Amino acid sequence: MTTHLIETSAEDPDHAVVEAAVRAVRSGEVIAIPSDALYVLVADPLNLNAVAQVFEAKGREAHRSLPLLVDSVAMAVEYAGELPSSFYLLARRFWPGLLTLIVQASSKVPLRVTGNTGRLALRRPASALAKRLVAEFGTPLIATSANVSGKPTCRGGFEVLGTMDGRISLIVDGGIIEGPASTTIDITALQWRLIKQGGVATAEIDACLAE
Repeated sequence: MTTHLIETSAEDPDHAVVEAAVRAVRSGEVIAIPSDALYVLVADPLNLNAVAQVFEAKGREAHRSLPLLVDSVAMAVEYAGELPSSFYLLARRFWPGLLTLIVQASSKVPLRVTGNTGRLALRRPASALAKRLVAEFGTPLIATSANVSGKPTCRGGFEVLGTMDGRISLIVDGGIIEGPASTTIDITALQWRLIKQGGVATAEIDACLAE
């Protein structure tokens, strides 16, 4: 597989670049784009062949789920199962931004995307490029770090090329991405649980839920 690289601004992406990325994903390809804190692999979660390609490109274990980007609370509700009230409080306070919420998946989401757990990690990005891509695609998109599992994450397009050359079809290079990673929490139980610390502090989450 030949991996192509195209450059654009991450915050003011060229329309033709966004359209090329959407076409690639609609065709079942796996691409890489800059998101809020790092580069991510993007694919259609409803295309099982594309899902398999993501697992293969990353060397990811089958029991690990693939996070999804959404462009609104409404899109999240459509692809999630029953949601607790904490979801709406946290999404209203921290989305778009650096908070990933693990919820129950709906039957619309292939079980393999959830790592056969029935749970789903959702985030609404603040990155202009990621937002436009999800909005124009019209459904959630897989967005997992653009690296081989267990290896360092990538913050630049050429860094992704060095890692993913021949594994994916397209890299949208938006320059170097800096900043904290997303905080990930599980809200599928009565008490929320921290999975990974990132740009949103646990004290902020507690304060939001206490209001």
